[in-house]
Amino acid sequence: MTEDSYSYAKAGVSIAAGNALVKAIAPLVRATRRPGADAEIGGFGGFFDLKAAGYSDPLLVAANDGVGTKLKLAIDSGRHDTVGIDLVAMCVNDLIVQGAEPLFFLDYFACAKLDNGIAERVIAGIAEGCRIAGCALIGGETAEMPGMYAEGDYDLAGFSVGAVERAQALTGTKVQAGDVLLGLASSGVHSNGFSLVRRLAADKGWKLDRPALFDPDRLLIDWLMEPTRIYVKSLLPLVREGRIAALAHITGGGLLENVPRVLPEGLRAEIDADRWPLPRLMAFLQAQGNIESEEMARTFNCGIGMVAVVRADEVDAVAAALEAAGETVFGIGEIVEGQRGCSVKGSVETWSARADWRAEHHA
Repeated sequence: MTEDSYSYAKAGVSIAAGNALVKAIAPLVRATRRPGADAEIGGFGGFFDLKAAGYSDPLLVAANDGVGTKLKLAIDSGRHDTVGIDLVAMCVNDLIVQGAEPLFFLDYFACAKLDNGIAERVIAGIAEGCRIAGCALIGGETAEMPGMYAEGDYDLAGFSVGAVERAQALTGTKVQAGDVLLGLASSGVHSNGFSLVRRLAADKGWKLDRPALFDPDRLLIDWLMEPTRIYVKSLLPLVREGRIAALAHITGGGLLENVPRVLPEGLRAEIDADRWPLPRLMAFLQAQGNIESEEMARTFNCGIGMVAVVRADEVDAVAAALEAAGETVFGIGEIVEGQRGCSVKGSVETWSARADWRAEHHA
């Protein structure tokens, strides 16, 4: 009897499918070209020319991230088109808080068995995120690993590198007492807190494919999958003009824990939740989970996706510039002297509180 001949395909990996995916996504990648990168893929690495990008004395800034368990919600609901935007956003928003312009992006897509239809949708989202951020998608890795993932599951990771002229880098040293905190509105939950969101969905029996209780014109799943807002293009001109003292990307840890990350010793942030409306989606999550206001402040962005620290005499001009760039801006607090950290306070009925409340975090 002839012994069976083994092959990579019989082990569950299709080289042909991987090659087909590279060819299919090549136009998407090409569309992200920018000065410094020709955005062609297929080689072993991607080049970027800093001189062609116009930098003279740059510092490089690197960031990597994922989408968290929002990815599981995407897989379960078949909503694969926007998680790529989330992936880019989570990286490039971390670069702009250092003052850096995102230059290029690489992705890692891992699955048990490659479904080119799904992979193309995900990577199309990544390319769209790169276009919004103004960075080039110069490469990535698609890993087909049978036995590592359940059927239909996949995982994403993103890596981005940016540059900032040395004198324009945001390191927190420019922040001083009396500075004002401007909050830039989020587009939704963004990409944090989804383990709690998914737990609520399971325990409360949410019908994700039906209109949201708070919005009869839109499905609940569409509210939850709204991609993370990318703030790069609205903030970069102000950073380069020296009109921003610091920036904080509101991710895991919420307002309470992220703002202190950009503050020097001896300064703290005082945030007043009375100064902006809690979005309907956030109010829905809070009500469904009977979540205390303090927990909301350290879990979700609560409607604020980015915080800018600005000199008091620059507030009106900076807010006007951001609004002209498409942002919704709120004055949410101030920088004061004290132990490095942050407090978020609210009055009775703010965030459904039954009494005045205050949440504290010491960094």
